Amino acid sequence: MRLLEHINFPKDLRQLNPNELPQLAKELREFIIDIVATKEGHLGASLGVVELTLALHYVFDTPKDQLIWDVGHQAYGHKILTGRKDDFHTNRQKHGISGFPNRDESVYDTFGVGHSSTSISAALGMAIASQLKGEDKQHIAVIGDASIASGMAFEGLNHAGVTTANLLVILNDNAIGIDPSVGALKQYLTNVKKGKEKQDNIFEALNFNYSGPVDGHDLPLLIAELERLKSVKGPKFLHVITTKGKGLRQAEDDQVKYHAPGKFDAFTGDILPKKTEEQPPKFQDVFGHTIVELAKMNTSIVGITPAMPTGSSLKYMMEQIPDRAFDVGIAEQHAVTLSAGMATQGLTVFCNIYSTFLQRAYDQVIHDVAIQNLPVIFCLDRAGLVGEDGATHHGVFDLAYLRCIPNLIICAPRNEIELRNIMYTAQLGLKWPIAIRYPRGRGTIMDWKQPFSELKIGKGIQLKKGKKLAVLSIGAIATQVKEAISICECEFSDAISHYDMRFVKPLDENLLHDIFKTYEEIVTIEDGVTTGGFGSAVLEFAALNAYSKPIKLLGVPDIFIEHASVKQQHQSIGIDVESLIMLLSSIALRLQ
Repeated sequence: MRLLEHINFPKDLRQLNPNELPQLAKELREFIIDIVATKEGHLGASLGVVELTLALHYVFDTPKDQLIWDVGHQAYGHKILTGRKDDFHTNRQKHGISGFPNRDESVYDTFGVGHSSTSISAALGMAIASQLKGEDKQHIAVIGDASIASGMAFEGLNHAGVTTANLLVILNDNAIGIDPSVGALKQYLTNVKKGKEKQDNIFEALNFNYSGPVDGHDLPLLIAELERLKSVKGPKFLHVITTKGKGLRQAEDDQVKYHAPGKFDAFTGDILPKKTEEQPPKFQDVFGHTIVELAKMNTSIVGITPAMPTGSSLKYMMEQIPDRAFDVGIAEQHAVTLSAGMATQGLTVFCNIYSTFLQRAYDQVIHDVAIQNLPVIFCLDRAGLVGEDGATHHGVFDLAYLRCIPNLIICAPRNEIELRNIMYTAQLGLKWPIAIRYPRGRGTIMDWKQPFSELKIGKGIQLKKGKKLAVLSIGAIATQVKEAISICECEFSDAISHYDMRFVKPLDENLLHDIFKTYEEIVTIEDGVTTGGFGSAVLEFAALNAYSKPIKLLGVPDIFIEHASVKQQHQSIGIDVESLIMLLSSIALRLQ
């Protein structure tokens, strides 16, 4: 009899005998592997915590006892055991369940997550609230060894250590986040695992009741230890050793690739071969190869990334010029201020951060970089809508939240060659910091590695000339705009002009004056929020200069866009090719 077929909620799980749980763990792993093999998603993290997930729901009275998963990559088993087994095949798909814990999805998801290092603060907040309300609840934060090195995690630990809150922090120590963990804390934890650490226990020094390290795949041991900790008062810390990808050989052997492997053979574990024909490069690889090329020409160049050397492709520089490329761990605030410090000493710093993660270092961008006018070069990967990871990971706010900062240049290259050229231009020696944003995924140009050319800061270009309607785009969305206009040309061949503005700040005001004097209507298009973004900048320019031409803004409306494919997300807000064809055709027809 397959046990998992009869487990729909944790109350069903608690009816099992402890000696049945290893069989359930095996079935749960197989279930995750079978679904992720065909539907894709995050694999290794959830496989590594199967036993821990079972033990937590077996011992604690969830959802009354509150369980918080840090980041949420590892929460697939949790979702399957908490009423979403039959829907798990919809994971990360449009109208399906989220790939991360989500409060709107289940009462068992007590805190929504997607970015790292929030679990301790959130669980402590819940624990203090329970204390104030006189409630008898357990509060458990599960955090990885990469996430716990983040400043926010230590802020939570620091506060928790001077409370009497009923908080249990479980350190899921597998020596890897998405890439291998780095830093002095990682070395400390390695020494603890090996029994070689001679210094005082850092967590006991923070007033936590520490236990461990324990084998995170030994179910009887985990259950016994969690049962014991239920009766221990105050802040507690359990150090659990796990193997990311446990139960699938390839996922254990190549933990980076199998973090989110794409489609693979569920039986063999082998990743399915991708298309063999040559494809345009990913934007991240254009960045990664170009910074190496530039760094070999310019010895003042350094590269910095917070824990994403593979995802950002800074790995190429770390391999070839390791003394000038730095992975600083999950520490975006530190990454930005470290970059600022280096810039004061004359280094040319490329600080490479996912757009959604730069939000975590907003004050540092303002206080440490922009106010001091330090020429840090921010390369913002995954800008725009990013697809199946959903609302927590979209890079749609960057144009809006950066545009209001004085001294900061903002550029969104439309293709791979433009990305190379703005990187080249930036390292020649700008007087201001610059943010360069580019999307997730592939570009469109096969022969992209062209000789470098300097771009003039704040200058846009006309891509197509027309007479009635001006379409202003920013960034890689220009490709979709160009395709839509080319189809519209069949009927409205001379009606539509297309401009790539290139820079959101400074705007090309001379070009905008020409546009507003020439055309009857203007449409702005951006892969970002329209509230405060590129279109808002154009509206402000029009208002300041008393232009009254109709202006239509296209982009992300004032809502959070849920998980789906990027194409589906673009369709939902009307910036896909088909929607643009309909819109531009209707305007052109009206203007005839």
